[in-house]
Amino acid sequence: MRSIDYDAEQHQDYARGRALSRQQLRVWMGAFEAALPERRPLVGLDVGSGTGRFTPALARAFGGPVTGVEPSDRMREVAHAQSRHPEVCYLPGTAEELPVPSDSADYALMGWSWHHVQDRPRAARELARAIRSGGRLLLRTNFSDHHPRPWWLEYFPRGYEADASLFQPLHEVIATFTSAGWRVAGFGTVTEPSSGTRAEMLERLRLRTLSFFAQLDPDELETGFRRLEEAVAAGPDAPAPVFAEPLLTLELP
Repeated sequence: MRSIDYDAEQHQDYARGRALSRQQLRVWMGAFEAALPERRPLVGLDVGSGTGRFTPALARAFGGPVTGVEPSDRMREVAHAQSRHPEVCYLPGTAEELPVPSDSADYALMGWSWHHVQDRPRAARELARAIRSGGRLLLRTNFSDHHPRPWWLEYFPRGYEADASLFQPLHEVIATFTSAGWRVAGFGTVTEPSSGTRAEMLERLRLRTLSFFAQLDPDELETGFRRLEEAVAAGPDAPAPVFAEPLLTLELP
């Protein structure tokens, strides 16, 4: 996997390229709510918070402060500029080195960020340090053996292969966390509403804010976008197809 320097490339387009509609955000928050304890308030961590697309929504939904932890200075700058919730803050840090006290959070979300973690066993231990007993981790990531099939991937050479190569199989991820004292609390999929029309999705894909695009060479990118543009031109106003995405929930005894 080619690492991505978000301070140098993507921070300016990430919020637009990865934006969620109100309906999509509502579906994800419903899935998170179903996986977390019913009591309120809950103190949260958004680990790998990026431009903060989930962080304020977590504070609103669960009634407690949320700390967004993000290593990229530029991504945090965008998040600060967009956040309007008084109980949200963003701090520099990583999953391996969280800038919070021990036993200080009721839950953590890692949304689309686990594949960026360099030292995963250390991150699993560090998350266990920061989260209280009985707390939960919402791990929204793909798995090489439980991989969603976004409709647009088929147009790129090595599309599914290149995307799946970014991720571990499910059993490896579970083993990493159980070795650090976690246990599996749930595993399922979430199907969010359509991201809009095919043409609208194409415009967001052109921003190349998905890690997948960094794994392809220039010829593969050119070929893929040409094929995708031809396919979209045949029905630009058709709704973008939906697909199911995995959500693994882990719990500290």
